[in-house]
Amino acid sequence: MSKKQVPLRLSRKLYEELAAWAEDDFRSVNGQIEYLLTECVRQRKKTGKYVPEDLKPKE
Repeated sequence: MSKKQVPLRLSRKLYEELAAWAEDDFRSVNGQIEYLLTECVRQRKKTGKYVPEDLKPKE
């Protein structure tokens, strides 16, 4: 499978949080971002929503 390269700018804080999460999951930062985006797309295809109901902030 051919992969498309996409430049991405993140705040330092977000990058650090993603890096820590990636380390916890034994992934690279790039792998973690790809995993999260894949899950988000899968969720949208499944339910038509980007975030599962149980993850939405309470109003």
